[in-house]
Amino acid sequence: MQMRIVSIYNPRMYLELSQLRVQYTGRARPAVDGVSFGLRAGDIGVLIGPSGCGKTTLLRAVAGLEPVASGQIRLSGEVVGSAGQSLAPERRRIGMVFQDYALFPHLDVGRNVAFGIDHLPRSERAARVAQVLALVGLDGSQRHFPHELSGGQQQRVALARALAPRPQLLLLDEPFSNLDVDLRERLAHEVRAILKAAQATALFVTHDQLEAFATGDVIGVMHEGRLHQWDDAYTLYHRPATRFVADFIGHGVFTQATLRETDNEVVVHTALGDLHDIAECPLPGAFAGGECDVLLRADDIVHDDAAPVKAEILRKAFRGSEFLYTLRLKTGETVLAHVPSHHDHRIGEWIGIRAEVDHVVTFEREAAPAVPPDF
Repeated sequence: MQMRIVSIYNPRMYLELSQLRVQYTGRARPAVDGVSFGLRAGDIGVLIGPSGCGKTTLLRAVAGLEPVASGQIRLSGEVVGSAGQSLAPERRRIGMVFQDYALFPHLDVGRNVAFGIDHLPRSERAARVAQVLALVGLDGSQRHFPHELSGGQQQRVALARALAPRPQLLLLDEPFSNLDVDLRERLAHEVRAILKAAQATALFVTHDQLEAFATGDVIGVMHEGRLHQWDDAYTLYHRPATRFVADFIGHGVFTQATLRETDNEVVVHTALGDLHDIAECPLPGAFAGGECDVLLRADDIVHDDAAPVKAEILRKAFRGSEFLYTLRLKTGETVLAHVPSHHDHRIGEWIGIRAEVDHVVTFEREAAPAVPPDF
C-alpha cells in the first residue's frame, strides 16, 4: 500500500522538504529519515552535524543526485523530487559549489566562470562573467589560471561560476574544508556577504560550527539521518530542542538538578545553588520525582572569589582573551567556565564560582556525566 503524501506546502518557503527519506540499498537505517524544513527566498540555510549524519546525502537529494524514497522536495512551489517523480538535476536550475572547487585547470578564470552560460551570446556572456567576478571581489582576473590563485580565490571563482547562470538555489558542500582555519572563518563571512548581495537562496553543508554561525540565517542540526532542530544560532545555543543539540552546539555540560514547586513558584535546585529563571521550564511533574538534568554552558558559570561554591580546576585551555576552565565541584560533578585570561589560576587550585543562567534548559535525568573532553 503506497503511503499518501499530504502536502504542507507553504508559499512563503522557496525550498521546502516534507518528510524526506533517502534509503540506500542494503542499509537498514535510512540515510535521511523524515526530514522536514523550509527555507525562505534570499535566506541561507546551513546543515551541520557529525560525519555520517546524512547532511551531504540530503544536499545531493535536493540537487537530484540521490533518489527520494518517500516525502517531497519542493522548489519555488514545484515538486522536484518524490518517490514517484524526479525532475532531472539539469532542469532544477541549481548551482553547486564543491569542497574541491572542481575548477578546470586548463581553462582560465573567465572560461571557468563562463562554463555554464555558453548558450548566451558572446557579449552577454562576457558581461555576466565580469559581473559575477566583481561580485566575488575578483574583477579583472579573467585571464588568470586556477593554479595562479590562492585557495580562497579559487573558492570564490567556484562561487562565481555557480552564480553565473542565475540559479534559483545554490548548494554548497563543505566549501571551505580544504582551507586553513583562519581563512575558513573569514571566507565564510565574505561568502555570506556575496550571497546576500546576489540575493541568492542557498543551502550550505558544514561540520564546522563557526562556519555555520558566520554564514547561516537558519541552521539545522542533524544526527543519524534525522533533523533535530532547524533554528537560528541563538536559539540553538540557548534553547536546544533535544539533548543531542544541547551537547553538540557550543561548550557545556549537564548537571543533576531537582525541580520543586513552592508557593506557585518553580525552583531548580543544583549543586551550584538554586536557579530561578525558569520561564520555559516544565513543571516538576514532567520528571519522576522532579529529578532532571540541567544544561550549563561555559558562559553560565561566573568566576567569583566571594561565591560560597568552590570548584577545583582540572584543566585549562588558553584562548587569548579568556581561559576555558574545566572545574570539579565537591559533589564530583564537573562544569566548564569561560574566565578572562588575566585570571590565570593553577591546575588544582580551588576557585569560587556561581551560576548566572538566563535560560534554564532541562532534560530527562541520565547517568552522572563524565569529565568533559578537552576542547
